[in-house]
Amino acid sequence: MAEVAEAQRVAASVDAFLEHARLERGLSARTIEAYGRDLARFLAHLESAGVGRLAAIGPGHLRSFAARLEKRGLAPSSRARALVAVRRWLRHVGAGGELESDPLRGVRSPRLDRSLPRLLRPEETAALLAATDTETPLGLRDRAMLEVLYGAGLRVTELVTLPLSGIDLRAGLLRVRGKGGRERLVPLGQPAQQAVERYLAESRPRLLSSREGRDAGSLFLSRRGRAMTRQNFFGRLRRLARRAGIPDSRVSPHVLRHAFATDLLEGGADLRAVQSMLGHADLSTTQIYTHVSRARLRNEVEKHHPRGRPARRGAR
Repeated sequence: MAEVAEAQRVAASVDAFLEHARLERGLSARTIEAYGRDLARFLAHLESAGVGRLAAIGPGHLRSFAARLEKRGLAPSSRARALVAVRRWLRHVGAGGELESDPLRGVRSPRLDRSLPRLLRPEETAALLAATDTETPLGLRDRAMLEVLYGAGLRVTELVTLPLSGIDLRAGLLRVRGKGGRERLVPLGQPAQQAVERYLAESRPRLLSSREGRDAGSLFLSRRGRAMTRQNFFGRLRRLARRAGIPDSRVSPHVLRHAFATDLLEGGADLRAVQSMLGHADLSTTQIYTHVSRARLRNEVEKHHPRGRPARRGAR
């Protein structure tokens, strides 16, 4: 009986990770499907090794899994992706406190070219914000959530779980509880403050008065007066993208977090300050945005500067 319960717990953790990857990371359906297959292979590998509990997973199981994939003749890119999926799942499980030790300790990460995050241009972000209907309670809420997401660079889970007590409009600060339960203070710009103030004054009381309203401690509420969920917000965001004329495949909560970081760095912000606001434990995670920023600037030079454009064929 205990073995069945543990197997269900492991399967549930995989489902939760894939949902997290879809909603928070904005990964494509194809990538999520591939991760699901990779993790199914890893769970089968653990079962063949007699491992049925999360706490029993160790570094040796990752090494033997990598060797097994190579022996099966999988392409290097497929092996690397499978190991990335396993590592990210284990980090996700570990952040929830479900592992007694770190099974990734001493295991090298697969070498992969790190892809640059998808981005919205500033004018696209402005169009997304403008697509909200601020004459309705739900539109006011959506505008406030977008302003906070883009203005503070939050993860979507951090956004939807913000308590009323976590925002200090007088000081212009958010108290955010991030990964691993770590708290950080994030400054909130004037547009976000104004959007939240209007939401609190005009929208939230109407949502809370709903017949089902019962989440008085949550900052952002659904039409039924309950705390917003990641799924609900993700769907609202996709609809707003279509209304703004932006392909919804290019928009996710994590894309707006990327836009926050990149726009800050392009405006001259210090990398360490951006790291602190994003809640990154490792500066190297934040440094990818410097590459994004340089790539965007290079594109602007090539597009607008007379010496930046590629020479026309036949020009002398």
